[in-house]
Amino acid sequence: MNISKITIIGGGNLGTSIAKGILAIDHFNKQQLTVCEKRLARAKQLVEMGFQVVENKISEAIEDAEIIIVSVKPQHFRSVLEELKPLLKPEQLLVSTVTGVTLNEMAAVLKEHPMIRIMPNTAIEIKESLTCLCFQSTTREQELVVTTLFNALGKTIVLHEDQLDAVTVLGACGIAFALRFIRAATQGGIEIGFSAEISQFIASQIVKGAAQLLLENGTHPEAEIDKVTTPQGVTISGLNEMEHQGFSSSVIKGLLTSFNKLSNGDK
Repeated sequence: MNISKITIIGGGNLGTSIAKGILAIDHFNKQQLTVCEKRLARAKQLVEMGFQVVENKISEAIEDAEIIIVSVKPQHFRSVLEELKPLLKPEQLLVSTVTGVTLNEMAAVLKEHPMIRIMPNTAIEIKESLTCLCFQSTTREQELVVTTLFNALGKTIVLHEDQLDAVTVLGACGIAFALRFIRAATQGGIEIGFSAEISQFIASQIVKGAAQLLLENGTHPEAEIDKVTTPQGVTISGLNEMEHQGFSSSVIKGLLTSFNKLSNGDK
C-alpha cells in the first residue's frame, strides 16, 4: 500500500480512534497524517496527543493527501462537502464515516468524484475494527487501496449501501452492547468475591476468547456452548436463568430499537 498522506477532517472520538489506528500501522509516521479540527480546545488536545493538527483550514489540511477521511457530525457534513468541492483533486479519495448521509447525497454536491462510505467502530484505534465499505465512482485500484488500508486496521466487509444502517447498529453500536455485557459480568464477578480489577480482566478475556473461538473455528455459538454445558451443571443453570430473565430477547430488542431509530432518520 503506497499512501504518502492521509487527512482526517474532524477530531472527535471516531476521528481520533481512526488516527490512532493509522499511526499504529508499522510504516506510517506522524508526518503522513494530518487531523483538521476547528474546535480550538480539541485541536490543542490532539496536539498534546502527538498528532499533526491543522486548525480549521481544510485547504491546507488536504494538500497532497491521497485519502481524505471526513468524520464530522451529520449536521456539519454538507457544509464540509461544499468547502471541499472546489478544493478536491480528481485523484483524491473521499471517505465518509458520517451516519445517514448517502453516497447519492454526497454525489449531489461532488458529482462523479470517487467516494467511499465506511462504518468502522472505535476498536479501530487498536487495529481491531470491523469496517464496512461502500464505493461509488471508484476504480478497482482505488477500492483496493482503501480496502488494504482498513484491513490493516482490523477486518473489512464490502456491503450494499442499503445495509449500512443495519451494520451501524450491529457493528458500530454493537461494541457498546458488548462492553455493557463485560460491565455486567464484571459486577457479577465482584458479587462472587473478586476485586473490580481482577473481575474486569477475567470478563474481558473470556469475551475475547469466546469471539476468537468462533472466528477461528467457524463454529456456531451453540456448538461451543454445548462443549461447556453438562447435565445438571452450573453452566446450564446460569444460562437458563439468564434466558428466564430475558437475556437474548433484551439484546435483540435493543438492536431493533437502535435500528428503527436510525431508519426513522435519527442520527
